[in-house]
Amino acid sequence: MMPPSLNSSETHLVLIPSYDSGALVYDVVRAACRQWTPVWVVVDGSTDGTTAVLQEMAARDPGLRVFALPKNSGKGAAILHGLDLAAREGFTHALTMDADGQHPVERIPDFMAASIGAPDAMVLGVPAFDVSAPRLRVQGRKVSNGFANLETLWMGIDDSLCGFRVYPIEPLRQVMHGQRWMRRFDFDPEAVVRLCWRGVRPINLSAPVKYLSADQGGVSHFRYLRDNAQLTWMHARLMLGFLLRFPALLRRRLGAGWRPGV
Repeated sequence: MMPPSLNSSETHLVLIPSYDSGALVYDVVRAACRQWTPVWVVVDGSTDGTTAVLQEMAARDPGLRVFALPKNSGKGAAILHGLDLAAREGFTHALTMDADGQHPVERIPDFMAASIGAPDAMVLGVPAFDVSAPRLRVQGRKVSNGFANLETLWMGIDDSLCGFRVYPIEPLRQVMHGQRWMRRFDFDPEAVVRLCWRGVRPINLSAPVKYLSADQGGVSHFRYLRDNAQLTWMHARLMLGFLLRFPALLRRRLGAGWRPGV
């Protein structure tokens, strides 16, 4: 059995989607369990043999649960599956993080504390990159951040792509079940934009991020052409939605404050 976490909650859980993450996922899950209880892992149709080991880990740790999807459906789809299950069990918030070792598990309690103090908000990780970060990806995310801020009239999204976040579950479920997008790589930026449209305000906290090499066990499923094309199509959709919502968003920015339901 893993050492018990000092932090446990009946409302906030850690949700980790995993797809062919390799053996590194075991270290990530163990580290998350040391920081928080409960931790849920949604295995998104992995074929690398990690599912069985994760299930064995869960059998030894009552604070860890593992859900295996029969086929790969995308990061957003895996998160939505976990959110639906969490909502049925009474959880109200989920901290999402990647299984590839990029995200700072030691920051989990700080992000959860911020969410507990402001339950109507979403807590967004703002990546602090070290020298391991690919320069092209660091520079490229500035484009997505610029579009996300334009699409929300600069409502406070410091980073649109970092997947280390705490979401209020019900607003995010409503957003995702209301349309068919946000199921793959487009999940992270589209989630924050659409939640801002609904009046869920962002709180930004620093999150040191590291990119692990293949020698360190790092696995990346990012494909520049495919995923950047998906982001381009996503922002085209969001710009259309922004134009339709512009009068209401402008009223909010000019003095109505944060109001849900735009």
